[in-house]
Amino acid sequence: MLARLWYGLSVALCVFDLDHTLIQTPLDLAAMAVDMRALIEGSSGPLPRRDERYRVGELIAYCRAQAPALEAPVWDVALDHERRAMEVAALEPGALAAVAGARRAGFATAIWTNNARELTMPALERLGLTGELDLVVTRDDMRALKPDPDGWRVIADHFRLASSPATPRKRFGPHDAVVVGDSWVDGVAAAAAGVAFVAYRARQADLDRWRVTPIAHLADLALLPAWLESRGNGRP
Repeated sequence: MLARLWYGLSVALCVFDLDHTLIQTPLDLAAMAVDMRALIEGSSGPLPRRDERYRVGELIAYCRAQAPALEAPVWDVALDHERRAMEVAALEPGALAAVAGARRAGFATAIWTNNARELTMPALERLGLTGELDLVVTRDDMRALKPDPDGWRVIADHFRLASSPATPRKRFGPHDAVVVGDSWVDGVAAAAAGVAFVAYRARQADLDRWRVTPIAHLADLALLPAWLESRGNGRP
């Protein structure tokens, strides 16, 4: 059971990515996509050629549009990769201090991950993170994977926030909400939701390519609570 529920009209919020942000796993999304593509092409023929590799979300979108019968088997491939990675998952250094410290700084805490709920929740419990989280949003809760911002819709609804991707009139300042992640994918999703992005050990070349501009860069997660406190201690 998650730590607490929120019923107010607004709440200061710190949202974390999971893989390579709060936890260390050997999950290789490129290898996952290769296996998913092989299954699709083995059943329905070659995908259109392109210079860039197909990503997981794109392969799922292709199945939904072109080969619906393949969607479930393709997700099974993803689940197998995730299961093997989660079996050996470990906390990222500073992860527990970051989440617990964010709460002490006055922020509610959430996870926004493209992973499956059936694997995410046991891993969070085993690693001691569950009690420090107010919400966990997985791919089972979303209509589309990050970098699509649909997961923010779920988060906004849960915390009764003033806007969502469907009504993006408000942009959230860092005293209202931040997304913390290691990838351009997290940054693009945050930007689309109108939320400030804190990059954790993200590759600068990827951020530049996808025009992601973090509000801060962290090399040590344990420094996050002090950064949050300097931005208003969870209060406008």
